[in-house]
Amino acid sequence: MKFRIPLLAAALIAAGAATPAVARDTIQIAGSSTVLPFASIVAENFGKSFPQFKSPVVGSGGSSGGLRQFCQGVGASTIDIANSSRPIKSSEKDACAKSGVSKILEVKFGYDGIVFASRSDSGRFALEPQHIFLAGAKEVPKDGKMVPNPYTRWSQIANYLPNQEIVLVIPGTNHGTREVYEEKAVIPGCMGMSEVKAMAKADKKKAESFCKAIRTDGRVIEVAGDYTETLARLTAQKDALGVFGLSFYDQNRDRLRVASINGVAPSDEAIVAGKYPVSRPLFFYIKDAHVGVIPGLMEYAQYFLSPQVSGKGSPLEKAGLIPLSASERSKAVADLRARNGV
Repeated sequence: MKFRIPLLAAALIAAGAATPAVARDTIQIAGSSTVLPFASIVAENFGKSFPQFKSPVVGSGGSSGGLRQFCQGVGASTIDIANSSRPIKSSEKDACAKSGVSKILEVKFGYDGIVFASRSDSGRFALEPQHIFLAGAKEVPKDGKMVPNPYTRWSQIANYLPNQEIVLVIPGTNHGTREVYEEKAVIPGCMGMSEVKAMAKADKKKAESFCKAIRTDGRVIEVAGDYTETLARLTAQKDALGVFGLSFYDQNRDRLRVASINGVAPSDEAIVAGKYPVSRPLFFYIKDAHVGVIPGLMEYAQYFLSPQVSGKGSPLEKAGLIPLSASERSKAVADLRARNGV
């Protein structure tokens, strides 16, 4: 699609920016704490490789928080890119459209896995989704009824789990990791129980709300910050089991012991093969109206997708990213160049 300066200039003026000629000259990025270290590496190297452009400014705030900022409108006072550890929701696209963000470019650049890990001197966990639900739920099915969660030790849930106190450290609701944790672990574990199946037949939304309700007796700790805060909780509490991105775990293997899920240990190979159940693709979203207005925006995105940056043997793989396959990368590059919206 050919870029039309007059139309975009008008859009920017209407949104509160001056004109493209005096528009902001630094790419502004916010969003997922999982994507943050990858985007920071790319931003730094981009600035060195393309001296005609300023290095992008990369912030965090979580996937949901970044997308909220992204959808605030078009113009130099709004961010250009939202990093996300999950696909954008229909409700978020609607919010964007209402604010004038009518075209969004989705870029998938790799994979990450969510892991459950404890301190290296803690017990060994062989978890199933149902264990995770039962450990963190506000109420659980028992004898055909929903009762306040009675479990205080993991061994009460399954006798082969460690005989240690339940302390589950999970991401706050601002993180994409929290949504993947719920959708890939908690809800499947909950929905597999006969009482919840019956509830879902009558009212699926009610059942999902039941599944996602967490206990408030101090055994579930929600962390609004990044994974370093979760790690600090584990350092302080030997019994704590935390939720991390695989890349963060890889960087802290000497301090953490990872759990298996359904008998599968998290690894690059298991995630790419689709065998590890709690894994996810990683994305960033570009505001199409800013392409050609904010200097270097498309160049940054193409640089991010280049094999030398995010492929096998790249700095991002060394930082923990699971790279796209060759065919996935080719499609992502073609979609970006064509500026295909979602």
